[in-house]
Amino acid sequence: MRSLRLELDMSQEEFGRAIGTTARTISRWEAGVSVPTFTVTQMKALDRLLRSKGRSIQDLPDDFGPPKRQSGEEG
Repeated sequence: MRSLRLELDMSQEEFGRAIGTTARTISRWEAGVSVPTFTVTQMKALDRLLRSKGRSIQDLPDDFGPPKRQSGEEG
């Protein structure tokens, strides 16, 4: 999520506003505190953002979210 947001050259606040959520939610998604879930409206907004960079939702990885922690890893 973070790398996508940075590729779009947006702050957490800008990205959240663009897809209809808050900077706090974006922060929680990026930190792995919560799993990203999107409404249809948010998916359409994300699609518009991606298309502005010549990308599409199909380009996103299937495991779109924070990196998985290895067992035993401190965090």
